[in-house]
Amino acid sequence: MPIPPEPFELIEPQVFVRSRKFAFEISRLRLPNGVEGDWSCIRHPGGSLAVPVTPDGKLVLVKQYRFALQGRLLEFPAGTVEVGEDPAQTIQREIEEETGYRAHRWTTLGQFPLCPGYSDEIIYAYLAQDLERLAMPPAQDEDEDIETVLISPQAFEAAIHRGDPIDAKSIASYFLAKPHLGL
Repeated sequence: MPIPPEPFELIEPQVFVRSRKFAFEISRLRLPNGVEGDWSCIRHPGGSLAVPVTPDGKLVLVKQYRFALQGRLLEFPAGTVEVGEDPAQTIQREIEEETGYRAHRWTTLGQFPLCPGYSDEIIYAYLAQDLERLAMPPAQDEDEDIETVLISPQAFEAAIHRGDPIDAKSIASYFLAKPHLGL
């Protein structure tokens, strides 16, 4: 469900930097409660994520190197929504590139803010079922260092509870998908 708008008043834009996938800004704002201050925000076009499930009930995840954390995380396949692209198109492309699977049945799980304390990024989550392994998967992006991992839902939950390195969007999306999996 979209967040009801409650806009701030822009007093003075101060810094704006655009990178490949997002922008960073610092501005002097007046918040709806009247407080004035300098606020920073990452402006992000949004991301799409799939919880892919094989016909035999395994979850398809990726173990991906993340430079900001200097290590590998277990994640569901996801990607940045490109300009003019529907989030459903984004994840249909990303699941093939990142895992080598194509889904023939999609269920919308919902959307949620990822890090609202400093970013406006919204994650669009989907359940991907009736998976087919592609004989010739598309090439991964040049900067991706990804290994596909198949795991049971029970083993994934155990990894969450052990504190294994798993990103928050994957944990949240798994629990949105769980009622659809009959678990």
